[in-house]
Amino acid sequence: MPRIESLSDFWPYYLSEHRSPASRALHFAGTTWFFSAVGASFVLNPVFFPPAFLGMVGIGAVAARMERKKAAVVPLLAMVGLTTAASPVLIPAGVIGAYACAWVGHFRIEHNRPATFQYPVWSFLCDFRMWGHMARGKLWRGDPLEQLGLSWSEPEAAA
Repeated sequence: MPRIESLSDFWPYYLSEHRSPASRALHFAGTTWFFSAVGASFVLNPVFFPPAFLGMVGIGAVAARMERKKAAVVPLLAMVGLTTAASPVLIPAGVIGAYACAWVGHFRIEHNRPATFQYPVWSFLCDFRMWGHMARGKLWRGDPLEQLGLSWSEPEAAA
């Protein structure tokens, strides 16, 4: 499959890889775990964590633009590393918990390879977007693409 060129084009692909409600529920649980770790990090590390978090957001903004060319693995690792330096127990626990839940959903339920292997930053962002829909009561049942009025077809290879 040729590389997807924008985050808005990636979103339907991301949802197509999360067709099972059980898989989406696992993603929701894992992302909630991660958000809890981030929230606790703000509370327990009020001096060092907020600047690290802002640095993570800045790196993420740059990495999201890089993702259209190739997987932005190094910036994603920098994002995790920066916040881990400010919260060395909670952030790794949050990241591990989130990915463990998500990967169980992919490997055991969806039987597909997580999109994060090719698009780590966009997957990270779309997971938050999917979580937001689910927090508002959407995407718990049925086909997520149908629910949001979207469709997905693989981009054609350049001739």
